[in-house]
Amino acid sequence: MTGIDSADEFGEFVHATGARLYRAALLLTGDHFLAEDLTQATYAKVFAAWRRSRVVDNPLAYARKTLLHVYISHRRLRRNTEQAINPDDLAELSLDRDVADDSAARIDVLAALAALSAPDRAVVVLRYWEDRSVTETALDLGITEVAVRTRARRALQRLRPLLEPHERTRS
Repeated sequence: MTGIDSADEFGEFVHATGARLYRAALLLTGDHFLAEDLTQATYAKVFAAWRRSRVVDNPLAYARKTLLHVYISHRRLRRNTEQAINPDDLAELSLDRDVADDSAARIDVLAALAALSAPDRAVVVLRYWEDRSVTETALDLGITEVAVRTRARRALQRLRPLLEPHERTRS
């Protein structure tokens, strides 16, 4: 296979998966610009290893795992410079799930996710947004299945009080 074929194949992969990977990055970060940066860094790493990753059964899973590593590395490097998220800035973000129709719910979900630690947020996004199994989440994050269940339970306990006021007003 020539380099041009490989580059074309990678371009098709990016085109097919870009929106999904960006949405995952957006949910992890809560920041449009940082999500774009992490998505770009992820694709740069995937491209560098494209010959290896395209022979893997699921290149999207490889890219998702790379995104998680890039995100966690970024959080480790930037943990002392964390900034609060302004809900007014989040109003323009669009997500394509059920909450997309309700901008207040979208803002609440993103703000609530921002309150979680990076590993907890990664578990919640993978388990409940990406609808990954406990086993797949554990493999992607390099942690045990017990740790995934524990983090998910604790994260959901932290998220519920943040999202309950919105749920009561919807009913």
